[in-house]
Amino acid sequence: MAKIVLKGNGAVALAIKMARVDVVAAYPITPSTFIPEKISEYVANGEMDAEFIPVESEHSAMSACIGASAAGLRAATATSSQGLELMHEMLFIASGMRLPIVMGVANRALSAPINIWCDHQDTISARDTGWIQFYAENNQEAFDLMLIAFRVAEDERVLLPAMVGLDAFILTHTFEPVDVPEQREVDDFLPPYRPKHAYLDPERPITQGSFVYPEYYMEFKYGQWIAMESARDVIDEVFADFASRFGRKYEKVSTFMCDDAEIVLITMGSLSGTVRHVVRELRNEGIKVGVAKITVFRPFPHKEIIRAVKNAKVVGVLEKNVSFGFGGAVYGEVLATVHGEGLDTKVLDFIVGLGGRDVRVEDVKEVVKICSDALQGKAVDKINWINVDKEAVKNA
Repeated sequence: MAKIVLKGNGAVALAIKMARVDVVAAYPITPSTFIPEKISEYVANGEMDAEFIPVESEHSAMSACIGASAAGLRAATATSSQGLELMHEMLFIASGMRLPIVMGVANRALSAPINIWCDHQDTISARDTGWIQFYAENNQEAFDLMLIAFRVAEDERVLLPAMVGLDAFILTHTFEPVDVPEQREVDDFLPPYRPKHAYLDPERPITQGSFVYPEYYMEFKYGQWIAMESARDVIDEVFADFASRFGRKYEKVSTFMCDDAEIVLITMGSLSGTVRHVVRELRNEGIKVGVAKITVFRPFPHKEIIRAVKNAKVVGVLEKNVSFGFGGAVYGEVLATVHGEGLDTKVLDFIVGLGGRDVRVEDVKEVVKICSDALQGKAVDKINWINVDKEAVKNA
């Protein structure tokens, strides 16, 4: 095990290299450009035995990965924001064809207006495409979750693609020390990809991505549903194996001071560290607050969310996305989960940090103040926009 100082993009690129990926197809887009750039350097220098395909668009990048994976090769790519949206059509094809492609996504806001900084709107918009979704809090998690994603995606009980989100600039361009295992250790954890079917073998022809009539289409979709449900147990198994080998424990939802918390804050990504800092501070003031961090958003961790909030009276969801006309997407799923279990728990939504706006300590404290008001029975809004100049919008 070596400790290497890496930025988030570098951690993702190194993980792809150490996973012994056969094909990487990519088109550069800020702030993920460094990932394919570094991969191309690895390949050019002979450090990585792979085919690097520079394509003309993100749509083509995913198309090339689909072709490579269908041929039985381990395939990977990276993108961000508008690039992920240009791939959108092909995301459904990758999952529908049950191809275990892995993609690093630098989470970046969507236009318009043009913005290159962090929020989660891009990957959240892809939550229904049939891809497993992991979210990294730091660069160590970005590295580890990429390796984990390959292992989960390629499991015969799953065979679905997976994406790992890392926050634009907050992680992608920030350097942190990352524990990197030896190549032999990675090889032992992630053996060579052996496809279940003899893909593109003229001696054993099969049909892939065919035209399907209504009589059979639902069965294909049900198969994807079963695969995503199966991924729940597989993810737990892989997390446990990873912890036993490398000493770093991952959970679909990790909790901090939630056991006796009256207020539980739910987070994803790099925001989680700031929220934990505030929770420690408020605990010293006697406020019973905890935080639950979602690492796996697809499949959605229903049981783990319930376990995290079962003793809380108020749940506050802090999220860097918005579903216009409803609220935050994570809020909707947490709300359905909590109320579906019959818990008498108030669930509030807090839209924060869109377009890279800093989520400050005082912003998190404002969230807790609103949750505390709800705890005391005061009337509060269910959907709350934090640190936004509402008057400027009214006067525009």
